[in-house]
Amino acid sequence: MKQYQTIEFEQKGDLGIVWLNRPNIHNAFNEVMISEVIDVFEAINEMEDISMAVLRGRGKSFCAGADLNWMRNVANYSYEQNFKESLNLSKCFYTIYTCKKPTIAIVHGAAIGGANGLLASCDFAYSDDNTTFSLSEVKIGIVPACISPYVTKRVGEYGSKELMISGKRFKGPEAQYHKLVNKSLPAEELDEHVNGVIDLLRTSGPKAMTQCKNLIFNISNKETIEEALESTARMIAEIRASEEGQEGMAAFLEKRKPNWVK
Repeated sequence: MKQYQTIEFEQKGDLGIVWLNRPNIHNAFNEVMISEVIDVFEAINEMEDISMAVLRGRGKSFCAGADLNWMRNVANYSYEQNFKESLNLSKCFYTIYTCKKPTIAIVHGAAIGGANGLLASCDFAYSDDNTTFSLSEVKIGIVPACISPYVTKRVGEYGSKELMISGKRFKGPEAQYHKLVNKSLPAEELDEHVNGVIDLLRTSGPKAMTQCKNLIFNISNKETIEEALESTARMIAEIRASEEGQEGMAAFLEKRKPNWVK
C-alpha cells in the first residue's frame, strides 16, 4: 500500500483501517484528502486479504468538515472549477458507499458538515456520546448537497429536513435517535462494541457479504419491485451453487463451522 499525505492505511489481519490523519486541524478535508480516500477504498476493493474496512480519525476528532484554507480557495473558483471539485467530493462518498467490503465508521470528537457524508456512506457507523454533530452548511449560506444522498438514506426525508435546514448541533444520542449512526455509546465502551461487530461480521461468508451489499444497492437504488422479482431469484440460485454457498450450507447441515470462520 502506498504512502499518503493526509490519511494512513493500517492492516490488522483481515481488517483494513483508514485513518484520517490531519489531527492538527481536526482532520478537516481538502482536495488531497478527498482524492486519497477515493484511492484507498478503490485499493481495498482489490485486496483479497481484506474482508472489511474501518474509517476513523486521528487525534481529537473524526472530522471537522472542510478545510477552511481549501474553502477560501474554492470561494474564488469559477463554476466549472467548483463543479469539478464537487464532483470529486461526490465520488468520494460514492466510492465508500459502493465499497465491496463492509465498512464501519468510528466517530468521536466532532463530525461537522461533509464529515457526515463520510460516516453516512459507511454500512455501519458508531459514535461516542460526546461527539458533536452538525450539518451546518446552511449557516454559511450553502447546502449539504454532495452528502445528501447518503445522509437522507440513513435519516429519512423529514429527519434530514430537521438536521439540514436548522444546521443545529447535536450529540451522539440524538444522532442515534435520527439513525445517522447505528449506535452511540460512552467513549470507554465504543471500541469494545465495534470489536464485537467486527467479530460478528467475521462469522459471515466474505463473498456473501459482498453479494448482500450488491443486493441492497440494487433494490434500493436501481430496480423496481417487479424487476427485483426475477433478479433476486437469480441471485440466490447462483449463490446456492457457488463454492462459498455450498460450503456454508454443508457446514450448517453438518453442524460445524464453515471454513471462513477461524
